[in-house]
Amino acid sequence: MDAKTILEQAVANGASDIFIVAGLPVSCRKNGVINRIYEDRLLPPDTESLLVEIYRLADNRDISQLHKHGDDDFSFAIQGVSRFRVSAYKQRGALSAVIRVITFILPDPKELGLPDYIIQLGNSGKGMVLVTGPAGSGKSTTLACIIDQINKTRDEHIITLEDPLEFLHRHNRSIVSQREINVDTDNYVTALRAALRQSPDVILLGEMRDYETINVAMTAAETGHLLFSTLHTIGAANTIDRIIDVFPSNQQRQIAVQLSMVLNAVVSQQLVPTVDGNVVPAFEIMTVTPAIRNMIRDNKVHQIDGIIYSSVKEDMVSMDTSLLKLYKDGKISRDTALTYASNPEMLGKKLNP
Repeated sequence: MDAKTILEQAVANGASDIFIVAGLPVSCRKNGVINRIYEDRLLPPDTESLLVEIYRLADNRDISQLHKHGDDDFSFAIQGVSRFRVSAYKQRGALSAVIRVITFILPDPKELGLPDYIIQLGNSGKGMVLVTGPAGSGKSTTLACIIDQINKTRDEHIITLEDPLEFLHRHNRSIVSQREINVDTDNYVTALRAALRQSPDVILLGEMRDYETINVAMTAAETGHLLFSTLHTIGAANTIDRIIDVFPSNQQRQIAVQLSMVLNAVVSQQLVPTVDGNVVPAFEIMTVTPAIRNMIRDNKVHQIDGIIYSSVKEDMVSMDTSLLKLYKDGKISRDTALTYASNPEMLGKKLNP
């Protein structure tokens, strides 16, 4: 059992993640469910041997970083198989890894169930668009589809800052500069500040992780660039609160005003299990209207959910409306809809028993 064979089999089986952890057989996640694909439990020497091989496949990457710090993130490709994103770590003293399978071919938005409106968010001339949701909910995939649409249709300079690189974008009508954190640059903040001097039209910031990154991102959006990024939040109101709460209390008023001017839209997404054993995305979409700008500025963010919930337009869709449509289309069960709902009690009244 060698690492390359494990990766090839996982791709052939349509797995999204591969788990190499001491004490368990090699396992894969497919459609949200983890299955053990081999019978033999891995011992610490086995996981170390597999990790050494994976590092060799990743252009002989130096494994000392993992031994020294206990964590290492990187990506690599096997020609003709797939691209992989690796999160290697130590647990109970043994080397382990979770490997995400990333396809070479950029996904078709229609096959993924992405509404056209989300793809068209790339048509904004400037400002900030956030895609939010739990880990593994498809945020990077959604953003890759938006960037690909811009790349196909506009003459722009797109700069992506990612940790690590996931989807590879070929130069089409746009120039696409893809920079990997810890490989092409030291960190998000350094790369983002440098990007502002590189004549960008569109910036993709892999994740708004901390105060400093969010601060520079706000400046980038404020100075006439179109910026896309992600946060691990669910719901537009939670996302806005999270950004404002990152700042010291004496700056929060100013940040709320700044955010109200630069924010274009927030898309929150979850991957929901379907009745046929696959997964399908459910979305909350909030487009920032003048009324919502006023709510952000005047510290009335809690009122935003009500506006989204009562809207019937495609640019303002609640998570529960999205789940209701999936249920009516026969894609998800009633129990699934209620499990993932923002307001299960309210949604329950709309669902057929």
